[in-house]
Amino acid sequence: MGTGNIGGTVAFVAAMQGLCDELVLFDSNEPKQLAQIRDIAHTGIDITLSSEIDDLRRGDIFLFCAGTARTPAIKTRADLLSANLPVADDAAQVLRVFEGVAITITNPMEANNWYLHQKSGLPGERCIGFGGLLDSARFGCELKKRGIEGDAWVLGEHGEFQVPIFSGLSEEVDITTRDKILTDLRGESMTVVRGKGHTAFAPAYHICRLIRAILNDEQVVLPCSAVLEGEYGIRGCSMGVPCRIGREGITEIVEWEFDPWEAMHFASAAEHLKMLCGRACD
Repeated sequence: MGTGNIGGTVAFVAAMQGLCDELVLFDSNEPKQLAQIRDIAHTGIDITLSSEIDDLRRGDIFLFCAGTARTPAIKTRADLLSANLPVADDAAQVLRVFEGVAITITNPMEANNWYLHQKSGLPGERCIGFGGLLDSARFGCELKKRGIEGDAWVLGEHGEFQVPIFSGLSEEVDITTRDKILTDLRGESMTVVRGKGHTAFAPAYHICRLIRAILNDEQVVLPCSAVLEGEYGIRGCSMGVPCRIGREGITEIVEWEFDPWEAMHFASAAEHLKMLCGRACD
């Protein structure tokens, strides 16, 4: 649902990588929807294409990427809440009779993921918020520039309250450097948006990575936004945590120990997201 810069690119990459044998592309902008379908059809890839909203309910994976996108004029992703809640409500209507896994991309992603879970009745383990994979890749680029080795993980919010995890890296990173990296990460997406108007390539690549993990039942741990029911002592929101991903969605939420800097930022992210998710469902 939503065939713009992100939805359309994901559809193309998924078809190109052979992740699906049928694609349903639905958008309120019918000319854009039909153009995206025709553009994919012209690749010659052997795939069934549809634009019927009822067909969305039959899929293995539902991708929610409709709504207003972030622009340079929109300061934070959270500022999109009121604009995108009506679209999230349309998605919730579809998900009330859906038996697959839903992936939320539309910002503010955590609030929308929580809203879809609450309003559709879809179990929390089958509502996955996307953003952590992309943020972690951006964090990896920052670490590489500084010659720091180790796995790059970003948890918390896909936004201002993101939490890069430094405690598992090959060397200790001082607080000043951590704060500088966090500041750079907060503004990283906007450098792309200012230059070309939107992000597309990197989100689509990482979304397809998540799709592959679900379809292949990989049981791999990835940074995703999950509906929390007491994990990390948190309830009432969707939040970026290490999630084991398989055919049924989130099969386990892995609980890590954080160092003091990480714990402080993680707690701030939780408070912010509980507020934002509460506003979504008021």
